[in-house]
Amino acid sequence: MTENAAAATNPKLLLAEAIAEARQGLREGGLPIGSVLADRAGQIVARGHNLRVQTGDPTAHAETVCVRNAGRRRDWPELTLVSTLSPCIMCTGTALLYRIPSVIIGEHRNFLGAEDLFQQRGVKVIVLDDAECIQMMADFIRDHADLWNEDIGK
Repeated sequence: MTENAAAATNPKLLLAEAIAEARQGLREGGLPIGSVLADRAGQIVARGHNLRVQTGDPTAHAETVCVRNAGRRRDWPELTLVSTLSPCIMCTGTALLYRIPSVIIGEHRNFLGAEDLFQQRGVKVIVLDDAECIQMMADFIRDHADLWNEDIGK
């Protein structure tokens, strides 16, 4: 089985790529939230991490950056969105707008986004409850509460 085929059947492999994006955001002085979009074969078609601090753009959350990086497409309903953290209402709305049918979430203990909206629209949601995602976000919130509160509109 190729790595891409394995990724299609193993959400943890896709999450590992989103975690790499989150780490990149942290290295850049931003929030450690990462995202990838994958096709049915598990091939990653776009990547992104939260760039709100780096760019000054309040809409530059990981998932919206990832969708922007995907460019113009017609295959949205065949893609899977992967995020290290439960998507906020803005990012959830973006995924719903483009009819992305499945979402893999690293964790929702530190922040529970708008997962209920996904469920209302029939989007398949998988929460992996990943220890690394939980710890990375908890550490960031503890050490940078001001940036975190700004990111979620508090």
